[in-house]
Amino acid sequence: MKLHSVLASLLASASLALAAEVQKITPADAAKLVAAGKAVLVDVREPAEWAETGVAKPAVLLAKSDFDGEQKQWKDFLAKNGDKQVILYCRTGRRSGIIAAALAEKGVKAANAGGMKEWADAGLPVRQVEKPAGKKP
Repeated sequence: MKLHSVLASLLASASLALAAEVQKITPADAAKLVAAGKAVLVDVREPAEWAETGVAKPAVLLAKSDFDGEQKQWKDFLAKNGDKQVILYCRTGRRSGIIAAALAEKGVKAANAGGMKEWADAGLPVRQVEKPAGKKP
């Protein structure tokens, strides 16, 4: 049982170390790279979250649930944007960090811009998104 706990702890530490290797970027720097055509900004939150708080104006909306599943939308997106840096954000930066680490493992140049609140607090443009179909207000 002790060995199991030690292995679990080592695995968790290794995961954190891997995530720590992903570049962190400020929303302002992310906005500059996107405006210059050098990067694409991706909101990895879920559709209900997009509708609830709005999204960064230049963001492509690709939910983490699709990334964790069949990656139907993600595969097309990555094929079309393979030459650009992929900058991700979510609500707090946790989910975007996980996906950025996974993309980096696949050789994609990825960075984590943190959370939506930081984008809005930086005074960067935000747009509203309609609630997903079939959801009650």
